[in-house]
Amino acid sequence: MTTRTILFDSPFLLGFDHTRAQIDRAARAAADSYPPYNVEQRGERAVRITLAVAGFGPDDLTVTVEGRQLTIAGKREASAQADQAFLHRGIAGRGFVRSFVLADGLEIDEARLEHGLLHVDMSRPEGTHAVRQIPITTG
Repeated sequence: MTTRTILFDSPFLLGFDHTRAQIDRAARAAADSYPPYNVEQRGERAVRITLAVAGFGPDDLTVTVEGRQLTIAGKREASAQADQAFLHRGIAGRGFVRSFVLADGLEIDEARLEHGLLHVDMSRPEGTHAVRQIPITTG
């Protein structure tokens, strides 16, 4: 059973089907808790997402942006773990896909892996809000 926000069903909000789909996608992604992550404000125009990806190397991770969706995926080779015998296994090593819906104008600056943490830095460039006059034609 899915619940829809009544707000987007208003006749005054036209063309917001894409926004509704993004909210649904974000809600589904938030339900998954692996890997854990932080989102922090870094100054007035910058944001950083940090994921705990212990055991993953740079070749095991991909960071992609398609439209306004940031996707971070991790995949480890099973053959490297096949000969290991764990007495206790507390560090998760399963693959993952974590998605974030980005606000308009937010750009990815850098993705950096350090000490088992993947930092994805984003910023919103300075922009001017333009007011545009729409010409009226007669027919």
